[in-house]
Amino acid sequence: MTGPGVGIGWRPEIADFVDGLGGLAFTEVIAESLHHPDARLLALRDRGVPVVPHGVRLSLGGAEAVDPARVTHLAHAAELVGAPLVSEHVAFVRAGGLEAGHLLPVPRSRAALDALVRNVRATTAELGVPLALEPIAALFDWPDDDYTEGDFLTELLDRTGALLLLDVANVYANARNRGQDPVKVLESFPLERVAYCHVAGGSEREGMYHDTHTDPVPAEVLALVGEAERRCPPCGRLGYLLERDGSYPPPSVLAAELDAIADAARLPRVT
Repeated sequence: MTGPGVGIGWRPEIADFVDGLGGLAFTEVIAESLHHPDARLLALRDRGVPVVPHGVRLSLGGAEAVDPARVTHLAHAAELVGAPLVSEHVAFVRAGGLEAGHLLPVPRSRAALDALVRNVRATTAELGVPLALEPIAALFDWPDDDYTEGDFLTELLDRTGALLLLDVANVYANARNRGQDPVKVLESFPLERVAYCHVAGGSEREGMYHDTHTDPVPAEVLALVGEAERRCPPCGRLGYLLERDGSYPPPSVLAAELDAIADAARLPRVT
């Protein structure tokens, strides 16, 4: 790959579709699924398609130290697929020995930031490739924040040397649920540190917008992709990746979503 482009998250249910994308710029796989990697994913790697392991269980934002075994696995996953980088979330998933089963938002406090910095540093010390951090979509904020989200992320990346995984759909979801302007939120992020971007669909339920990964990408998120592309420096970026998790539509619908993302970002189509 010679420059940024469009990719899609690798899932077994759509592996044949992904394999048939001749212009695929990159793909992403859940890191925890790489204990027993699918041969079809490894075939993409062997074709020269960059594969990014995306962790969901490190709990970087937890008060407890990261589990060394999970960090070791993430490093092994990167080696296995020859990854250019790996990614994880600005979130916690466990506390007091209990696993939440989903990503939970981190308070934007000084104490929480210090804990994140410690855990990110411990993780990057074991990795042979860069780490990109993804701010999550959250249905609530903790009270009495010390930082705005943009300032929190900027200091986190400055203190750790990590990169930013910019989830455009998460920016839209959080701004909509908080009554903010998504473009202004986007502009507050350290966009010069973006490694690549996520794009996903969602839906509104009971007055809240949910980042579902099972619904079509709405026009508002595609418009925000265009805003992001005008503001992010392209050097070194992989591009935009479509996330789909469950309720997979027919291949023609997936192809149309990828084309829409490429058009919004003014990048070559992959289909």
